[in-house]
Amino acid sequence: MIEAAGILVLGFFAQWLSWRIKIPAILPLIIIGLLVGPISTFLTANGHKFIDGDKIFHQDLLFDVVSISVGLILFEGGLTLKFKEIRTLANTVRNLIFFGTVITLLGGGFAVHWIMGFSYQISFLFGALIIVSGPTVIGPILRNVRANNNINTILKWEGILIDPVGALVAILIYEFIITGQSNEHFTIFALKGFLMIILAGLVTGGIFAWLTYIILKRNLVPHYLRNTVMLGIVILTFAVSDTISAESGLLAVTVLGMILGNLKMEQIKHILSFKEDVSIILISFLFVMLSSRTNVDDLAMLLDYRSLLLFLVIIFVLRPLVVFLSTIGSTLNWRERLFIAYICPRGIVAAGVASIFSVKLSSPELGILSPEQSAEAAMLLPLTFMTIVGTVIQQGLTAKPLVKFLGVGRSEPNGILFLGANEAARFMARYLRSKGISVMLGDTSVYNIREAKNMLLPVYEGSLLSDEALEKVDFSQFGQLLSTTSNTDINILANKIIGQEIGDKNVFRLPSERELKVDKETLPPNLLFNATYDFIGITQIFRKRPKIMEKDVNSMEEFQQVLEENDKILPLFILKPGHRAEPVTPMISSVTEGDRLVYINL
Repeated sequence: MIEAAGILVLGFFAQWLSWRIKIPAILPLIIIGLLVGPISTFLTANGHKFIDGDKIFHQDLLFDVVSISVGLILFEGGLTLKFKEIRTLANTVRNLIFFGTVITLLGGGFAVHWIMGFSYQISFLFGALIIVSGPTVIGPILRNVRANNNINTILKWEGILIDPVGALVAILIYEFIITGQSNEHFTIFALKGFLMIILAGLVTGGIFAWLTYIILKRNLVPHYLRNTVMLGIVILTFAVSDTISAESGLLAVTVLGMILGNLKMEQIKHILSFKEDVSIILISFLFVMLSSRTNVDDLAMLLDYRSLLLFLVIIFVLRPLVVFLSTIGSTLNWRERLFIAYICPRGIVAAGVASIFSVKLSSPELGILSPEQSAEAAMLLPLTFMTIVGTVIQQGLTAKPLVKFLGVGRSEPNGILFLGANEAARFMARYLRSKGISVMLGDTSVYNIREAKNMLLPVYEGSLLSDEALEKVDFSQFGQLLSTTSNTDINILANKIIGQEIGDKNVFRLPSERELKVDKETLPPNLLFNATYDFIGITQIFRKRPKIMEKDVNSMEEFQQVLEENDKILPLFILKPGHRAEPVTPMISSVTEGDRLVYINL
């Protein structure tokens, strides 16, 4: 009990640590698992591990727990794969998916065979495992390095699309191995078994996707039970498919996620919160537990020159080759191509799928492979962990200096993000957009969202504070946040959370009614529009459809003079050269030649 509880607590600590120091969660999860697992044997008198995953779950139970956990992760990956995005993506991204899959599978497979001496079956399975990248890994790196739009867009969409594609290829290679091993020689019967696994996965996933659609369409489940029922459906899909044809469950839940992710239903959006509630717990527990199962001998082998050579081939041979072929005929310059070729960290799906395959194939009791191949399969997990840790550390530490060296960084963003799509926010957003400033509004109100769309304003339909928004919204495009909702507590929370993405000095909010009654010198420095009106007051002003005025203010003295001589104006922004705007606050201190004051006559 204490070991299971310890893994959960350490997993949650690793998640918090990754958020705190802004690195992908997979890195601290694996490192902590290694510290309490194989590395801890050097600190104990009897050579035992502090925590050993093998003591928590026995063989069959371990298979089931890991399989279902990986199935849930793959279901989440399937939800992110939108068919319409594949049709509309640029050629470069489509090429990265195709060449990335083919070259990494074949090149990685041959590299492992020639360098490590593994059999072709295990070698190509490892090649399939390292295909994936993933948005949960690439996202923090992109936010940190602030690369330009070309690089940011290509790497972001590659990470989203290649996760389920890579996982699907790995599943198929795995099924090929186990069906091929079912006879002494590969015969038509093995091929039939392989096709049966694919058929069972596709049909079962499709049937349960249809049933889920009926349940959601007819509202047969109350809202508060939706995530729970969805969890049950995913597990049931996995179990039924695996019963029909062994090892087809992973394919079935991936298909289930892909189909549901492409349904045009409002209820599907709520399923995405499924990963927020369950996936973090599973990921935290799974990877600390699995990395704790690694042995010292496995780690020692990773220090061998062959493992290092394999890592270098993956990073500096296969990835550049993929990018070179994928960008032929594109508009990218050589600096952008070089940076994209340098960035391809591996993530959670790679570790998850490697875990289940390593456990399954290396088990002597199952008798799937020969003893030699079982020993090779046991090395799948540590080799994958080496690739994950190596790529995250190498690219996480060096990507930002490389962006500066190559000169492919993003210029200072001039976009403005609005928390709330109410009347005042819509009014200001439309004006700013007319000045060449990019804007986006985020709201949960159906009415506000509809009105914003009617005004042709870009709007995020949901909470900007959700995990989904933090993953999907490219905050690097926006230099400022204006929190304009009626709830001061929400505004303060938004500034705190999003301030970690774009900087605390770049987040602003409306004052509360109480703050309007105190001395301005005691107020926070980031209150909008000179801290003169709260939400109700500002809404009443904008409902009158006022005309926005502009006036040249070339210095701080001139700006202050305008405010003193015109006490019947509401100052909104300072327009700056280069399509930039800064909101007027009580502590504004930057007014220079060429600036213009944007205001409303009251």
